[in-house]
Amino acid sequence: MSRTESRSEPAAGKPGAGKAELKLEVVVIPVADVDRAKRFYGSLGWRLDADFAFDNGFRVVQFTPPGSACSVQFGTRMTAAAPGSAHGNYLVVSDIGVAREELAASGVNVSDVFHPDAPGAQFQPDGASGRVRGPAPQRATYRSFATFEDPDGNGWLVQEVTTRLPGRGLSSPDVVTLTELLLEAEKHHGAYEAAAPKHHWSAWYAAYLVARQNGRASDEAAKDAALYLEGARR
Repeated sequence: MSRTESRSEPAAGKPGAGKAELKLEVVVIPVADVDRAKRFYGSLGWRLDADFAFDNGFRVVQFTPPGSACSVQFGTRMTAAAPGSAHGNYLVVSDIGVAREELAASGVNVSDVFHPDAPGAQFQPDGASGRVRGPAPQRATYRSFATFEDPDGNGWLVQEVTTRLPGRGLSSPDVVTLTELLLEAEKHHGAYEAAAPKHHWSAWYAAYLVARQNGRASDEAAKDAALYLEGARR
C-alpha cells in the first residue's frame, strides 16, 4: 500500500461495518480430462461438493480441501485457459512435514520440504536454484514449502504458517489457531475489564473476534470491541 492510499476503517461501535464482504470461495482450474482430475483430487481426501453435467456439454465439478473456506472447480466449457496453466495456488498448513507425508501417502509426487534462499524461488520448478532443502531455520512462519502438480500440470504450493502477521484475517481457523486467538482475546479483555463498567464478557469477545476476522490487528480489535460495548450501552 502506498503512502497516498487510504484504508477504510470500520464505523465506531460496529467492527467491520461499511465494508462489503468479498469472500473468495471458488478458484477455477483448467483440466483436459475431467474424470481424471476428479479421481486425483478425490484421492487427496478433498471433499466432493458437486458434479453437475448438462445437456449442452457444460459440466462442473467442485472439491474443497480439508479445513478450507475456498473450493476448486473444474469441468468442461468453464474456462479458455490452457489445461495445466494454473500455478502458484497456495495450500496453507500448520505442519509442513505432516502435510507432505499425507500427500506422499496418497500417491502424489510431492517435492521435498524446502525454504527459498532467493526471493520467489518457491515459484520455480522443483530442482531449480534458490531452493534450500529442509524447513526454514527456526521454522520461521511463511517460509517453508513443498510443491506438487495434478495430472494436467496445475501447480500447488504448500506453505507452512504457524503465526500470522498482524492484521491478517482468520478464515476457518483450526483448533490450535482458535485457541491462540481466544487467549489473545482474554489478555486484551483483562486489560479492558479492569477499568470498564460492568458488562458481559461474551459481547466483548464476540466484537473482538469479528474485528480480527475482518483483518484488524489485535490492538485495533480491542478498541473496536470497547467501542461496540459503549454503543450497546447507549
